[in-house]
Amino acid sequence: MLRMNIISKMVASGVVSVVRADSPEKAIKIVDAVVAGGIKSIELTYSVPMANRVISKLVEKYKASEVIIGAGTVLEPASARLAIIAGAQFIVSPSFDKEVAKICNLYQIPYIPGILTPREAGEALKYGSEIIKLFPGDIASPAMIKDLKGPFPYINIMPSGGVSAENVGEWFKAGAIAVSAGGGVTRPAEHDDYEGVKKNAEQFMKAFYENSSV
Repeated sequence: MLRMNIISKMVASGVVSVVRADSPEKAIKIVDAVVAGGIKSIELTYSVPMANRVISKLVEKYKASEVIIGAGTVLEPASARLAIIAGAQFIVSPSFDKEVAKICNLYQIPYIPGILTPREAGEALKYGSEIIKLFPGDIASPAMIKDLKGPFPYINIMPSGGVSAENVGEWFKAGAIAVSAGGGVTRPAEHDDYEGVKKNAEQFMKAFYENSSV
């Protein structure tokens, strides 16, 4: 899949679900529930045991659908390369790493690094990041998108951290291109409530469609 096609799918899906779990089996159950709720962009974090195997299984499982599977909490280039080889369609980091950016550019995979300052935003743009994660979003607030778009009018921002179904509208009105949500979607899985995960995903997608131009 071409790099721009992946980005287009992520933007069209609106919501990226960040999936963390203490076992591969639970991670897959969470992803299935999230997808059943309508979210089509999945960030499988490297905190999941045997994350590469889980990514490979999910990519195979959803290859005939519009669902895209990425790797999250990628901290260095070795992990990025292993995730890409496993089939990850995008890479997400909590902060910017130029060596991870180079690996992603080499394989033509979107790299979405976390930033919190204009300097970090500028560096990420310099190394080719088409979408940049504003993290932590609950500290930055939606107003920061407008502030960053002053000096960087072409920047595409996806907030992560503190995003909820209730404030999705605020983020999109501020100019977010997509939003990233972790526990706000998946928290019921802590008690094996996968129907609750599905319902949360549905609420996020409803909020997205009500507040975006898609």
